[in-house]
Amino acid sequence: MIKLNVTNEFSRLREVVLGTAKSNGPTPLLEDAYDPKSAEFIKAGTYPLEKDMIVEMEAVAAVFEKYDVKVYRPTIIEDYNQIFSRDIAFVIEDKFIKANILEDRSREIDALDAVMIHIDPAKIIEFPEAAHIEGGDVMPYGDYIFVGTYYGEDYSSFITARTNMKAVKYLQSLFPNKKVKSFNLRKSNTIAEDNALHLDCCFQPIGHGRCIIHREGFLIEEEYQWLVDFFGHENCFHITKKEMYNMNSNIFSISEDVIISEKNFKRLNTWLRENGYVVEEVPYAEISKQEGLLRCTTMPLVRD
Repeated sequence: MIKLNVTNEFSRLREVVLGTAKSNGPTPLLEDAYDPKSAEFIKAGTYPLEKDMIVEMEAVAAVFEKYDVKVYRPTIIEDYNQIFSRDIAFVIEDKFIKANILEDRSREIDALDAVMIHIDPAKIIEFPEAAHIEGGDVMPYGDYIFVGTYYGEDYSSFITARTNMKAVKYLQSLFPNKKVKSFNLRKSNTIAEDNALHLDCCFQPIGHGRCIIHREGFLIEEEYQWLVDFFGHENCFHITKKEMYNMNSNIFSISEDVIISEKNFKRLNTWLRENGYVVEEVPYAEISKQEGLLRCTTMPLVRD
């Protein structure tokens, strides 16, 4: 059995699900794009190719092997995008929570059956149908669970709004001893630079009490300021709008000291190294064209 344990984003990783780009299917039609960044590359004729994304994901698998992390992969569904394993489920403490995701993507969770048979069924949680949630919006942080959401009454008009307040409330009921802190994120169906698809697209905590953050990803100044005060301004690496667009906050921690990052994130990677982190650089620029990066493609099961 897998002994699930995740209480933050950076304790030493032992077991993880890494998505797959194999049999990813053809380039979607423009009207079928789930986010503005994908739509941009479909329009430009530069949507990422399966062969290139496979190479990128195998580079991450090689880093996991280097650090002796046990890696699970989804069962391949023919011609189906299974890259973003964080969207479909996430672990908090010893609970495996199935996300309520876009209906078109509902088959993705079935591809994790080979993982879920190793999990105590009593620990597998399903959200009520009206409570929408995706793992990219959910970050355990010790006594806290940070959750990205969208408060607006026009929630249903945004394909980019993936976690609603019903889900925030349900999460609080599942973890009554934790403080569930929600953040209202900026959404756009049409302009990728103005869209924080998930919380990890504009914020992520890393080891040693630091975080990466993009101010304009947050709709409410006080909520952004709360995070800056919580971590301390000197511990926050602020990314620009262009860096958010390129997914600089969507890196992935193997431990407090080791971070997998995209090789083109020069400013971020320099700052990380200056602050004592080991940075394992990988190519992930093609995958980023789908408005997701390293955190989105990985779903930790066990951290120390």
